[in-house]
Amino acid sequence: MRLREVFNIRIVALILIVCAFIVSNNTVFGQARDTTINSITAVEDTAVAAVSPSSVPLISTAVDTVARYKNLQPASVKADHSAAYKSGAYYLLLFILLCVFIAVLGKVMEVYELSRDIQGRKGSKFDARRFQGALFIVFLIAGLYGVYWSYAVQGPMSMHESASEHGLDIDFMFNITIIITTIVFIITHIALFGFSYQYRGSTKRKAYFYPHNNALERIWTIVPAIALTVLVLLGFFTWRSITNVSAEDQKKAINIEVVGEQFKWSLRYSGNDNSIGKRNYKLTSPTNALGIDFKDQKSWDDMQVGEIVIPVGKPVRFTIGSKDVLHSFYMPDFRAQINAVPGMPTYFQFTPRLTTAQMREKRNNPTYDYVLLCAKICGAGHYNMQAKVTVVSEAEYSVWVAKQPLYYNDEVKKELQLAEQLKVEEKNKIALNTNTIIK
Repeated sequence: MRLREVFNIRIVALILIVCAFIVSNNTVFGQARDTTINSITAVEDTAVAAVSPSSVPLISTAVDTVARYKNLQPASVKADHSAAYKSGAYYLLLFILLCVFIAVLGKVMEVYELSRDIQGRKGSKFDARRFQGALFIVFLIAGLYGVYWSYAVQGPMSMHESASEHGLDIDFMFNITIIITTIVFIITHIALFGFSYQYRGSTKRKAYFYPHNNALERIWTIVPAIALTVLVLLGFFTWRSITNVSAEDQKKAINIEVVGEQFKWSLRYSGNDNSIGKRNYKLTSPTNALGIDFKDQKSWDDMQVGEIVIPVGKPVRFTIGSKDVLHSFYMPDFRAQINAVPGMPTYFQFTPRLTTAQMREKRNNPTYDYVLLCAKICGAGHYNMQAKVTVVSEAEYSVWVAKQPLYYNDEVKKELQLAEQLKVEEKNKIALNTNTIIK
């Protein structure tokens, strides 16, 4: 098939006009949107400055922010993506122009060859197959440089030191996988592009029909099978060592309950008995959002908190649940992730090894914080389902935990007393009605 049969200059020109129109519209719309958003932001900042109370941290690491974060609903902020859209349209237009340039160049070379034939000129013609073979080598070099660039630039942005002890094992497993796949990727692409260049089409030789080779098939079947088996077994034993915690180690850990719902995390700390009381969804009420069964005495000292604060170097065991749909407990810095399933508690235990202050120093970011996220797309507010996590020293943790309120407070006690009185009155009514009927 000739190039002119697949290349239509009218269609390409129409596409260019449409792209130019899109870019111009995005530019005008982006400028107008910038002006509107700036004015809205200024008004919001003024309002927030007028009503926001100042808070003084009670301890050095500024972790006592329960009053500040409790029942806080984030204000909706409209992000401005006009620059990204404009940039995307710009590079799309450049790509189309490059394709048009290559197509036009091909047309020019075709016309040149036809004119030489008409004029009866003899000589070496342009060998498109050799040119395409050279392009394969150029793109191979560019692709390998792209791999190096992504590792050198984007690698440090996406991979940071683990803040938990078991996370070091996960990072080791991840690095082994990256090394193996990178080596295979480079070798296979060198072979792919190299063979395409070495055995490009030529009028001086005929292609050799090579349909089958048992030795090659054994190599590319057995070697990947061995590599994948090693990686799978490494991942299995690593995960098993993380999730299968002995009963003795469980007793040493601080017990924290995390319950997900659309779209927030509810937190409960165990008290002095280091045991979390039972829950029953039938007991859920405005003053008992988790449905805690206060007949269980283990729940009497459970604490209500607004953020997760844990001591460094001490094991922490999370009991994870959900009130509505499937969520996912995800702490990226601690390499911790497990599903939050309605009606079925799951568990994850780890030991933090770096405090928040140490991680801020390592990342050279004085405002960096650990965070608990939801890794399941659980609804429209999924993106905002998060809770602050702070790692402090054991002494600072003791100061912080001593100031947290209990779930079993006066309001809950009054509600339970009222419910008990209603039950007694209902029983008396039933007994009275029964006696009347008997008489």
